[in-house]
Amino acid sequence: MELDTLIKSNKKKIRVGRGIGSGKGKTSSRGHKGQKSRSGVAIKSFEGGQMPLYRRLPKRGFKSINKKNNIAILNLSKIQSMCEKKENDLKNSLDLKLLKEKKLVNKKFLKLKILGKGELKSKIEITAHYASKQAQDKITKTGGKLNIIKK
Repeated sequence: MELDTLIKSNKKKIRVGRGIGSGKGKTSSRGHKGQKSRSGVAIKSFEGGQMPLYRRLPKRGFKSINKKNNIAILNLSKIQSMCEKKENDLKNSLDLKLLKEKKLVNKKFLKLKILGKGELKSKIEITAHYASKQAQDKITKTGGKLNIIKK
């Protein structure tokens, strides 16, 4: 017979505080007196008087639960550098779907926002959800077109 079959599978639960004869009576393995022997006491992050970890670490800001991190932000300088690179092959139009296909933007993004930092030299048609005033001015100045999707 194997050793596994000899081990009892339905062991009885140890019932503490049920008299001397049980072996776990009187103090119920809690020792004598002290905070830990009492009921309803939880010493979760207590470190014996040492400064607890949560108080040793610095406080740093907070994360808003309502913040939406699904907007891809592109500056005009970044768009210009994308247009100049030959492997991107961005013809004359640019939108979020195309950027995802070319793997220039992560697939988790649902919307596209254009900001006006940098200069745009190439004439390009951009389709985005949001755009800053500065970006709109610069795109129209170069002869490009900006389509804003309303949703």
